[in-house]
Amino acid sequence: MKTKLTVFLALFAVGLGYAQSPAPVMTEYGLVQGVAAPGLSVYKGIPFAAPPVGDLRWRPPLPVAKWTGVRAATDFAPDPFQGDGKGNVSEDCLYLNIWTPAKSAAEKVPVLVWIYGGGFSFGSTSTPVHNGEHLARKGVVLVSINYRVGPLGFLAHPELSAESPHHVSGNYGLLDQIAGLRWVKRNIAAFGGDPDKVTIFGESAGGIAVSMLCASPEAKGLFRGAISQSGGSFGPTRPTTYPGENMKPLAEAEQAGVAFAAKAGAASVADLRKLAPEKLPPGWGSGAAWPIVDGWVVPGDQHELYEAGNYNDVAVLIGYNSDEGLSFPSGKTPAEYAANTQKRYGPFADKLLQAYPAGTDSVPRTARDLSRDAAFGWQTWSWANLQVLTGKSKVFYYHFDQHPPHPAGSPEADHGMAHGMDVPYVFQTLDPNDTKLTPGDHAISDTVSTYWTNFAKRGDPNGPGVPAWPQYTGKNSGVMYFHDEATPGPVPGAAALEVLDAYFTWRRTPEGKAWAK
Repeated sequence: MKTKLTVFLALFAVGLGYAQSPAPVMTEYGLVQGVAAPGLSVYKGIPFAAPPVGDLRWRPPLPVAKWTGVRAATDFAPDPFQGDGKGNVSEDCLYLNIWTPAKSAAEKVPVLVWIYGGGFSFGSTSTPVHNGEHLARKGVVLVSINYRVGPLGFLAHPELSAESPHHVSGNYGLLDQIAGLRWVKRNIAAFGGDPDKVTIFGESAGGIAVSMLCASPEAKGLFRGAISQSGGSFGPTRPTTYPGENMKPLAEAEQAGVAFAAKAGAASVADLRKLAPEKLPPGWGSGAAWPIVDGWVVPGDQHELYEAGNYNDVAVLIGYNSDEGLSFPSGKTPAEYAANTQKRYGPFADKLLQAYPAGTDSVPRTARDLSRDAAFGWQTWSWANLQVLTGKSKVFYYHFDQHPPHPAGSPEADHGMAHGMDVPYVFQTLDPNDTKLTPGDHAISDTVSTYWTNFAKRGDPNGPGVPAWPQYTGKNSGVMYFHDEATPGPVPGAAALEVLDAYFTWRRTPEGKAWAK
């Protein structure tokens, strides 16, 4: 009777579109068992590095200990420790997830590897918005990688640098990403993926990380394409950081780490390692929670590296949202906006206030675009132009402007697409209960996800069923605009970007460097 019931339940599951569990897959560390989903096999919580706990805190990731038997890969592992430590977070967080449409290891399906955002202080692969099933069903293996965030991921300190054979510290979160990509290179074929057709993609801090990986010798050969959504890291270092000028050199980051240890009441790194993670000072704003120019993982100023042609020359698809400044306001009133602009940009403030003007009694999008462009627009524009100048691989540039219509005369009348709003469009995880969504939202989500998966397959977003996307070839060439449909257009705010570019050029001069101190 039990056997008949088992057969009946199996046939019933198949009738609903669910196959039985896929066969275990052998990785370099041991067998893993995933679950079946319609058209896919899904593996969650696969370790790609040893838990970075105890004496391994603030060290580059090490290999996983091999296991015997079959390891269940059916649930997400804990998210990286962040914030106040509440929720499913842990220092033991170096795991990845796989959604694969492949029916056998012989298929060699192109691979997309997701790197989440969160200001390098927050983020996870487990959030439902990052569900990889929809992209995988468009013909790619989707991988998402956890990495350490906050001070646990990016603390620099003289004692930590003394421990390192490279004499550096910090950037552990980037090293986690590289370790994950190396795991993909060695193991993804067992899941039907093609290790020679890997594309990395990320948003916000994840997009910035993608940019850094494109410039890191440690990531060379680990991917053939890169997609950055609201990312890029082409600004110079600065003692007091701002969006778009976020980086510190190693020596300054080490001193921030000394201050961090003092705030924690720790006399040494050994004492810091003994503290429970929830006893450490919070990362956001600590000066110890962002990647740094360490001379190893991030070898130098990325703008200068690209000018010299010293980067991983791969095809890129890069862009940003139309109203990122909504999420990063630079002042609530015109007076406050002007004062903040003067403080940050000094002798260039007046020119930038003309290029990005405020209203008489409001801070409209024309002014908010200065925050957008400093953090994301200029970074993307510079990346595209530098790669066209010094590289050989294709560049595709986009501008995402999907947002609900706002009544004329309302406070939201000039609002565009805020920071981070692109992610559910790319993953096709728009909220089905959101009554504000229109057929245009779902149409552009399908178009964008098709572009992204086309790019993973061919290094080019073009293909059947989507509008032709022109390759970006210089400052006056086409950018793809996303608003209900995809339409080519000019570089947004090109004249203002030229003014901002003059500021960043000056900042790299001896005068500009001295002024920033």
